[in-house]
Amino acid sequence: MITLCGIPLSNYYNKVKLVMLEKGVPFQEERVPTGCTDEAVLACSPLGKIPYIRTPDGALCESQVIVDYLEEAYPSPALLPSDPWQRAKVRELCTFVDLHLELVARDLYAQAFFGGTVPEATQQRVRQQLTRNVAAFRRLARLAPYLAGEQFTLADCSGWVSLPLVGLSSRIVLGEDLLAAGGVDWKAYAALVGQRSSAQKVAADRKVDQDALAKRG
Repeated sequence: MITLCGIPLSNYYNKVKLVMLEKGVPFQEERVPTGCTDEAVLACSPLGKIPYIRTPDGALCESQVIVDYLEEAYPSPALLPSDPWQRAKVRELCTFVDLHLELVARDLYAQAFFGGTVPEATQQRVRQQLTRNVAAFRRLARLAPYLAGEQFTLADCSGWVSLPLVGLSSRIVLGEDLLAAGGVDWKAYAALVGQRSSAQKVAADRKVDQDALAKRG
């Protein structure tokens, strides 16, 4: 059985979890905080990043690598199209969400979600980068109704867990939801994906973790 390691507050952990739930892959979860330096963790994820998985064949880290592995190891139901070009287009969307939207907006999270402060220079840089990148993403995303078109794909496993963070963090810190301003109706999209039983399970588990964190705080 596969063991998914990380925390339910992590969007990348939830990206992998969503794929496994969609595919009906048997798995168990193990709580591992990000940045852990235990040797047992570093042997699986050398940078101490989450998520990572343990399989009968060994460990695997990096969320996109993991979901690509899951797609090959558990091909049905498919979360990538059969056509090679369309498969590449889905992966293109995954890359845009993960690297050009979420990773840029991540510099706002300390202030948006954790009570910290983001320097003005960082805010200006993020605003400039996100404005440009959202416009580029809007050229690629079909939203008809899913990111790649009519079918739910791996792109939506990236999009559903990360686009709300981009929109919310930019609104809270920068005073403007840069996704919405760029023509991406992420709220309607998130609501659509949120109707799926897999997404409901992920959201419920995330809320339990959020509530537990709030009580500890």
